[in-house]
Amino acid sequence: MMQLSQTVNTGFFFLAPWIVFLPAIGLLVNIIFGHRFSEKVIGTVASLASGLAFLVSVLLAWSLTQHPEAVRWTVGSWIHAGSLQLDWIFRVDTLSVTMMLVVSGVGTLIHIYAIGYMHEDVRFKSDPKRFRRFFVFLNLFIAMMMILVSGDSYLMLFVGWEGVGLCSFLLIGFWYEMDTLGRPSWANSDAAKKAMIANRIGDFGFLIAAFLMFWAFGSLQFDAVFNHVQTVSAINSPLIIAITLFLLLGVTGKSAQIPLFVWLPDAMAGPTPVSALIHAATMVTAGVYLVARSAPLYVAVPAAQMIVATVGAVTALFAASIAVGQYDIKKVLAYSTISQLGFMVAGVGMGAFAAGMFHLVTHAFFKALLFLAAGSVILGMERGHHRLAHHEGHETEQRKKGRRKDEPVAPQEKGEIFDPNDMRNMGGLRKTMPVTFWLYLTGTLALAGTFPFAGFWSKDEILAEAFSQGFTVVYWLLTIAAFFTAFYMGRQIWMVFFGAPRHEAAAHAEESPLIITLPLMVLAALSIIGGALNLPGVHTLSAWLEQTISFIHPGEFVLSVALLSTALALVAIFISWLLYGSQPIKQGQVDPLKLLLGPIFTGMERKWYVDEIYKAVFLDPYVNISRFLANTIDEKFWHDWFHEKVIAGSYNFISSILLNRYADQRGINTFFDGLGQWTRNSSAVLRRIQNGFVRSYALAVLIGVVAMLGYLLFK
Repeated sequence: MMQLSQTVNTGFFFLAPWIVFLPAIGLLVNIIFGHRFSEKVIGTVASLASGLAFLVSVLLAWSLTQHPEAVRWTVGSWIHAGSLQLDWIFRVDTLSVTMMLVVSGVGTLIHIYAIGYMHEDVRFKSDPKRFRRFFVFLNLFIAMMMILVSGDSYLMLFVGWEGVGLCSFLLIGFWYEMDTLGRPSWANSDAAKKAMIANRIGDFGFLIAAFLMFWAFGSLQFDAVFNHVQTVSAINSPLIIAITLFLLLGVTGKSAQIPLFVWLPDAMAGPTPVSALIHAATMVTAGVYLVARSAPLYVAVPAAQMIVATVGAVTALFAASIAVGQYDIKKVLAYSTISQLGFMVAGVGMGAFAAGMFHLVTHAFFKALLFLAAGSVILGMERGHHRLAHHEGHETEQRKKGRRKDEPVAPQEKGEIFDPNDMRNMGGLRKTMPVTFWLYLTGTLALAGTFPFAGFWSKDEILAEAFSQGFTVVYWLLTIAAFFTAFYMGRQIWMVFFGAPRHEAAAHAEESPLIITLPLMVLAALSIIGGALNLPGVHTLSAWLEQTISFIHPGEFVLSVALLSTALALVAIFISWLLYGSQPIKQGQVDPLKLLLGPIFTGMERKWYVDEIYKAVFLDPYVNISRFLANTIDEKFWHDWFHEKVIAGSYNFISSILLNRYADQRGINTFFDGLGQWTRNSSAVLRRIQNGFVRSYALAVLIGVVAMLGYLLFK
């Protein structure tokens, strides 16, 4: 491991705490003064806070180029209990700064985009305070994510880990009282709870791993733990295996890997900027960062590396297959995110830490671009629908009779509830939304791994590492997943932007304003040139990360792997064109892939029934056990029988029968009644003496005198 420097007089390392303080100040300003601000001022404050954090990250990166050694900057004391000595310390090294740049840079663009996007969300009209609350939550997320990536110990990392989980819960369920169509619904709050519960399962694994570290090594500080690992001589030590696998459980929760991936698709209930920031570009990559940060642990146990790589590869293929059968524009991207996270986890799992982190960075660019562009599409569809609702009204009978068979039907005539996310309602948007189309196409080509876009270089580096290192199963699983990726993205492009509009809303869709499209342009540029970060033969990112992770080795460019993956991507795009582009589907037409694959496509469409399996295996038994405990154990046994009969019944028996009938009535009452009767009888006898005659009193005095004299004479 690299040498640490506690105090550095050069550079801007003293600014490290401000990556957390600046977003915190931004959210405090909006909390305290936001009620006086307009929407633009609220958004500007939040965006400035994130943007300044990005500026600090850039200065920290520059400082590391001048001073390559990692720096630990102490803010203050935290926990001092026995052998556990933990302070709030910022760790500034090339790995943490890479994450800082991604989080704050992409986060700032999404903040700016959100100003325009959330302004157009009609749900704010009923509750304007929500606009301020949304940006408070976004700033809180940036602050928590910065704590996660800058912590110098597993416990400090866990604080940020839990913080971003909280922000995810708050933002997924942001519209907890209504769904995306503005209808009352529990779907959003249920999605938030699902995310929270799934992540808590993963967090349990993280905590167990931390407990094992402290029990075995007496510390949770990164370098102390890694130095102790070097003393464990046996390969695949059971202790280190246990720690790494429990950490993997945490990774499966936060980075949505099998079996805890089920929360991420439902997280699309949150506003689209949330989907881009938290559930595509930043928070979900925390698990990848955790494995990269724990590189000395995983390198010490090759068995754990194989398990991590396999989990990532299986997740990549499984999620990609589901994405093929989805119709919700954001759900396709959600399963794509799970799949791409599988690529990253597989990369860092098999020891290709630079390749995994490289794909993390480029994926943040093009997947944020795709989610935000999808949001632009959704807004365009909503504008078209609102225009119809407000200006066109119902079609006349003559219009209905004159409409061609393939002409889209107005939503009012169909009496439907319009879903702006459904790709079956779209079509032809490249003409009405040309800017969004070209930006979306850029992100698609990058995600599909086509040359020369960023995804080509980062994804192929992972494939090349798997091929070169002998992870044969992992390589083929990822290669097939890459084929599916190109296919479902091609399918999405043809369905959304080509052919005739399948809905009047699509025919009247409108392009988004510059405040929405400008951040997309920046992300599109990064999606094109982002591959330059780690080009073969240059390995800029590898050399940068090698200053922190000594196990990094420059990945080799394998021409055969690149040619095969590129050929498969082109074939997949061509097949998608045959099915969806050459003969665009029409309103109400059965999906052509469903006609070809039948039940297989139904399985993809139904997400391979994973939710149903979870419901049958976990949720239903849990609900049944809960009902049994609530109705039978708690209500009937504990309340009705134990409380009412045992406790209350026993009390009533003792009080009414024993105490009242015997002790009170026959005991206490008899005694006092007898005492009263004796008093009455005695009074009756004594009453005879008090007869009122003087002679009787004189006789009593005489008797008394005689008695006294007799006592004195005879004692």
